[in-house]
Amino acid sequence: MSTQPFVIEQTYNVPVSQVWQALTDNNQLKEWYFMLDDFKAEVGFTFRFSGTDKGVTFWHECIVQEVIPLKKLSYTWRYLEYPGDSLVSIELFDEGDKTRLRLTHSGLETFPADNSSFAKESFAKGWTYITGTSLKEFLER
Repeated sequence: MSTQPFVIEQTYNVPVSQVWQALTDNNQLKEWYFMLDDFKAEVGFTFRFSGTDKGVTFWHECIVQEVIPLKKLSYTWRYLEYPGDSLVSIELFDEGDKTRLRLTHSGLETFPADNSSFAKESFAKGWTYITGTSLKEFLER
């Protein structure tokens, strides 16, 4: 079983401050990410949301682990009904009038191997859409 984290990078044609705002402002998160009741970029803040895959609803519980304004946001990522704990880290790199984002999702191997919703390919598909389509269109519209 692979313990390699899933890593994806995207570049957006907007400054870091705009990307950071999209990652940390709940009103903006609702437009491109998931419907969160609340979100605060504060270590220890817990947020929950649901996502559906193959007709099954999965309840996520995440706890903010690290906040370095304009540079890094990381949070745990687990499912209320399933074993396993993972970590999502989002790093931002200022490239002048552009921003490079690197998302690393580690610990995927801790989720049930017999459920295809937890396959690395499922996370790759989800994060590719979220960072490459949803967030990109939100930022660059």
